[in-house]
Amino acid sequence: EEKSARKRALTAANQNAIRVPFRVMQLAHESFDLLEAMATSGNPASASDAGVGALCARAAIRGAWLNVLTNLAGAGERAAFQELLLDGRRIVEESAEREERILAAVEKQFA
Repeated sequence: EEKSARKRALTAANQNAIRVPFRVMQLAHESFDLLEAMATSGNPASASDAGVGALCARAAIRGAWLNVLTNLAGAGERAAFQELLLDGRRIVEESAEREERILAAVEKQFA
């Protein structure tokens, strides 16, 4: 009974260890809307801040994604997380595109 309870506790902890960094990915991804607005139509003096924000948001997404993948490896029930994996991959890909677009907008202001 103790082994079963321990296994359930570990499973629950591991699932949380997957969902928390995934939530970080989602929140960092949401910041791109504001950062892009800052870069394209905000105060020119804050354009570089938007660029740095895009770099940081993408780094947060990539770092959290690595945590998700690491914790999924020990989850033992990877099939239960297929939708999360698909969404995570989408966020990683979109973040690269958004970062590139924001940095281009920032650099355009200084060309």
